[in-house]
Amino acid sequence: MKIYEDSNFFIESEKSEIPWLKIFTQVEYKELSDLPRELRLKLFELYDIVEVEMIDYFSPDKINMASFANMLVRVHVHVMARYKNDSYFPNPMWGEKQREAKLELPSFELFYKKLQKKLEGFN
Repeated sequence: MKIYEDSNFFIESEKSEIPWLKIFTQVEYKELSDLPRELRLKLFELYDIVEVEMIDYFSPDKINMASFANMLVRVHVHVMARYKNDSYFPNPMWGEKQREAKLELPSFELFYKKLQKKLEGFN
């Protein structure tokens, strides 16, 4: 589900038990160093907004940031709110499942709306 889009970036949600967003560049750059410097700075500004809003809204134990881009060869950053009792913690979400979790978290949909409002005029 697309949460946000401007001329340089878009943000999608990843279906998961945890809050998990992915920030993509509109242009399919292969490596972070391929982005013009100004766009790299904008990417991290956008990441910072997402992380701060995620912490404020969900109160996770930790935020994970990941950027592998081995399967989808384009610059994108995963932002994940992690909990000590989520199904995979302390492993990465791509790792071995540790338990069956039943997290009681605030509405993801309300968070997306809050984030959209925060990002108005970002570009």
